[in-house]
Amino acid sequence: MNIHEYQAKELLRAYGAPVGEGRVITNPEDAARQAAELDAPLIVVKAQIHAGGRGKGRFKEPEAGEKGGVRLARSPEEAAEEARRMLGHTLVTHQTGPEGKVVNRVYLEAGADIARELYLAVLIDRKSGRISFVASTEGGMDIEEVAAKTPGKILTITVDPATGYMPFHGRRIAFALGLEGQQVKEMVKLAGALYRLFTEKDAELIEINPLIVTPAGELRCLDAKMGFDDNALFRHPDIAALRDETEEDPKEREAAKYDLNYIALDGNIGCMVNGAGLAMATMDIIKLYGGEPANFLDVGGGATKEKVAAAFKIITSDPKVEGILVNIFGGIMRCDIIAEGVVAAVREVGLEVPLVVRLEGTNVEKGKEILRESGLDVIPADDLDDAAQKIVAAVRERQAA
Repeated sequence: MNIHEYQAKELLRAYGAPVGEGRVITNPEDAARQAAELDAPLIVVKAQIHAGGRGKGRFKEPEAGEKGGVRLARSPEEAAEEARRMLGHTLVTHQTGPEGKVVNRVYLEAGADIARELYLAVLIDRKSGRISFVASTEGGMDIEEVAAKTPGKILTITVDPATGYMPFHGRRIAFALGLEGQQVKEMVKLAGALYRLFTEKDAELIEINPLIVTPAGELRCLDAKMGFDDNALFRHPDIAALRDETEEDPKEREAAKYDLNYIALDGNIGCMVNGAGLAMATMDIIKLYGGEPANFLDVGGGATKEKVAAAFKIITSDPKVEGILVNIFGGIMRCDIIAEGVVAAVREVGLEVPLVVRLEGTNVEKGKEILRESGLDVIPADDLDDAAQKIVAAVRERQAA
């Protein structure tokens, strides 16, 4: 689960990290008053969406202006006007895709003088299996770009879980970033705060980009991105309360209601599979034959007829889907349950795209019989390879018609 910048900064502040003063705006009428409360000669106006690249982004609507999602204002009135232009309009960045995201919140923050921009993050290093700090002198840039062009400017420090965070971790980061004197002590404190926040709140990512050094030599977290483990939210009702469902894919929200593992993708072939490994193999073989999966969907091993029907409806609700592949290997999951769920969903919502079904395993003959007797226009497949070729061919034929 991701949260907004202003929410991340509140958490940072609670853990003693240096952040500037700010105000979140949801109502344009409050913008001028709250901007005036900052009492700052320069105010930064930031669109709040769950995507990076806001400063370089552009709004779809002309009335929002030609500037990006991060703007500078030199008076409360100017800040209020910029906030009004952003609210309710769609911001497109390299991370949102062409559809963009609607800005429902704007963050006003007192401006800061910048002497240097640095990068600092805490995450799980999949190679070592440990919590790690990632630091770079190239703050303000996409870390992926830095990794591609100048990987030597990225430092990764893993933390031994037997000791946890120790001051020497912070000193190593500080020295790598060229900090000195009091700045080293500040980094030791900041890195410790980030580690405590990461572990105590079951975070998956804390990214400070940029972490700035002011002309006075002080550190400040100028921007912040945080993500948390969905499976641990039951332990953290305070974090769960920060969820902004308007930033989430409605299909993914609907899937969560039925405990379905669903992730929307950019392709046009919907997939319904049982088992995460088989689901990934299904997507791979679709791509092997020139198709593009529209989603990852694992219905799990103990799905009911109602759960399968809900999964099928979610797939068909995606306007990009031009064909559907159901690939089930019945172990715990019975093939007849899958067949009943598919039939129930199709009878309720209809079927306007090709449907290929491959069933194998428990009650497979009964499942195939249910599909045959349903009267539905189902394309049967013998195995995964056959199924992938058939759905890709059916989609191409439909596009050519």
